[in-house]
Amino acid sequence: MLTVPDKLRASALWENLSVAELIEHAVRAGDGALGPDGQIVVDTRPHTGRSPKDKFFVRETGSEHHIDWGDVNQPIDESRFDALYERVEAYMAQRDVYALDCYVGADERFRIPVRVYTEYAWQSLFARHLFITPERLPDDFAPEFTVVDAANFQADPQRDGTRTSTFVLVNFRRRMILIGGTRYAGEIKKSIFTVMNYLLPLRDALSMHCSANVGKERGDLAIFFGLSGTGKTTLSSDSHRPLIGDDEHGWADDGVFNFEGGCYAKVIRLSPVAEPEIWAATNHYSTVLENVTYDERTRALDVDSESKTENTRAAYPLEFIPNIVPGSKGPHPRVVLMLTADAFGVLPPISKLSREQAMYHFLSGYTAKVAGTERGITEPQATFSTCFGAPFMVHHPTVYAKLLGRKIEEHDVQCWLVNTGWTGGAYGTGKRMSIAHTRAMVNAAIEGRIPDSFEREPFFGLLVPTSVPGVPGDVLNPRTAWADERAYDAQAATLAKLFEENFRRFDGHVSDAVRAVAIRS
Repeated sequence: MLTVPDKLRASALWENLSVAELIEHAVRAGDGALGPDGQIVVDTRPHTGRSPKDKFFVRETGSEHHIDWGDVNQPIDESRFDALYERVEAYMAQRDVYALDCYVGADERFRIPVRVYTEYAWQSLFARHLFITPERLPDDFAPEFTVVDAANFQADPQRDGTRTSTFVLVNFRRRMILIGGTRYAGEIKKSIFTVMNYLLPLRDALSMHCSANVGKERGDLAIFFGLSGTGKTTLSSDSHRPLIGDDEHGWADDGVFNFEGGCYAKVIRLSPVAEPEIWAATNHYSTVLENVTYDERTRALDVDSESKTENTRAAYPLEFIPNIVPGSKGPHPRVVLMLTADAFGVLPPISKLSREQAMYHFLSGYTAKVAGTERGITEPQATFSTCFGAPFMVHHPTVYAKLLGRKIEEHDVQCWLVNTGWTGGAYGTGKRMSIAHTRAMVNAAIEGRIPDSFEREPFFGLLVPTSVPGVPGDVLNPRTAWADERAYDAQAATLAKLFEENFRRFDGHVSDAVRAVAIRS
């Protein structure tokens, strides 16, 4: 049987180094360059994003009946894990290794202590920023989960049972995550999120891929669900509303809490005017910048460049945001906003949802991406990611949806669907929603300033407000924003059909009331 040591063997084990020490190690090793404001700029290519098809769960008796096995949650045998771990352990024993002791979960009742081992100093800095790292660890600190990230170790698929040389293996029995074949640090963050998504529902708490902020009086907490590119981080980073967190939260019996101690923001085409808080945090000492283009002589950043990837990222601690909630916890939300970037140009910029509609759209997890970036390509591509985070959800999606529906009902939460995508036509014909208009609609929804006057649109049964303070009336109705309303009808019917086809997988798993929403769509 595999025996996991208290400490990983290494040529040199560097434990819980300071921020400055980690930067010095990274620069000295040539693994990162200093940015103009003291950032550490790193290159993770060829992997510039997660490898979801390379993630596996060890099939073992303690967890296998809770896991929703399939294309997302793939099984691997314990014997394969044990054999691969032994090879990784031998590999790490020949290298300098960085260890970080930290926590995940701002609520002490759900918090788990974690130890993260990495090959790179900058990856340890990334984990230090993203997780909760107190100034002083308790003398009796003992990790409940261990992450071993052997970034440059390549698996042998035939020998190891992996899909490629890249792997992310989650072992609930051993309480270990094994990562290799990729330098992309987001795998560390998201693997721990996956663990929390497994643990919390077993304790009747909802784990969520969302951002959250709260009014200055701390009574009007808002949750923002949304996939990458929908504005989740941008809209929740508001100078007038303290931030709880930008990505991962739990919703327990007494309120909402952040899993993390930092933010992992997408920075492609970042604007200091539209996103001043994120801009300031990105241009801050010790922020980790992944795959951002820079001038090698002046070190000036080019955040508009996608020469390395569209998925450029900045990792920084929450305290780099000037307006945060101390302790990263808040009350029950008053408002839930589900964000979608609809490249079909069909969905209203804002619409009110019933509890059943909220569960339906939560299970759908819709957004749309453009088919390409070349001029003249206008066909959007629908993306459905259950619970707005399918790659990280371990239980069946309806486990999370039922928890959400129950909490919406118990706490009388208002729910809204917000389209941050296109209006006046699909991508290539229409235009992107104005951030200023979207912020005005979101703030009005959160503050209860949208008049109680709605029209029901025919394709999805959504309640569309007839007016929103600070937003022109012609912005609210997507059909009249199109030059050709018949073309809008055809496009809306196409999108509704895609929703219906996607939702068939939940037949027999949802209530009649939720299913009725699907039938209408």
